[in-house]
Amino acid sequence: MNIQNLTRAAAMVALCSAPAIQAENLDIVMSQVFAQDHATYIGYESIEREDIPTASALERKYLIVDFRLAANQQASEQLQTSVHKVCMALLKDRELVRSLSDSGYDMVSVAFDRRSQFDCL
Repeated sequence: MNIQNLTRAAAMVALCSAPAIQAENLDIVMSQVFAQDHATYIGYESIEREDIPTASALERKYLIVDFRLAANQQASEQLQTSVHKVCMALLKDRELVRSLSDSGYDMVSVAFDRRSQFDCL
């Protein structure tokens, strides 16, 4: 195998593994935001907006980070504080924000139920 083929192979491995590292980092950061008795991190979902043309300068992808509040939490009383806590955890991790931006995400939303989403960044 010559140097060019080796370099191409290394580049392909890096490209293929980059999204997994980002996802792993996101999972780690989000699973540590709340104590288990407050809220549980469920996961995230990547959404591609079909209403934005592909030729548009706007990004079409955004991320929904999903949590469920514990049964003993009053959703209406704690919701604003919980959204703020998640958003600050994201914003403090500059590497994660950079990785999300490099992957084409221009927005991250937080959900604590299936009815509402709250935009973070």
